[in-house]
Amino acid sequence: MQLKTLILPLLFTLPLTGCSLVYKVDIPQGNYIEAKQVEQLRQGMSQEQVRFLLGNPMNLDSFNHDRWVYLYYFKPGHGEPEQKQLILDFINGALTSITGDYQASASFSQGL
Repeated sequence: MQLKTLILPLLFTLPLTGCSLVYKVDIPQGNYIEAKQVEQLRQGMSQEQVRFLLGNPMNLDSFNHDRWVYLYYFKPGHGEPEQKQLILDFINGALTSITGDYQASASFSQGL
């Protein structure tokens, strides 16, 4: 009798503990950019040079072709989502400014 009272609760709780161990897939979307890539950007770089370094931008402004927006969104299976953006502005095809979640390096304004 005592053995049944110990085993029965275990049989009912084992399937419930497995529910919290469900595997959830990480979902990355957009352009993953590392800080070391942004540190290589220099004022005056051409659009082709920036595209070679960072890849194609996620979003081109329809009204302003001189503004490139790189977006990254990461939703982990467990935990808080992460979102980052990098906005680059060009004048006459040359990089002029960096804004967003990344900091321009100290040597950014030194140009090429």
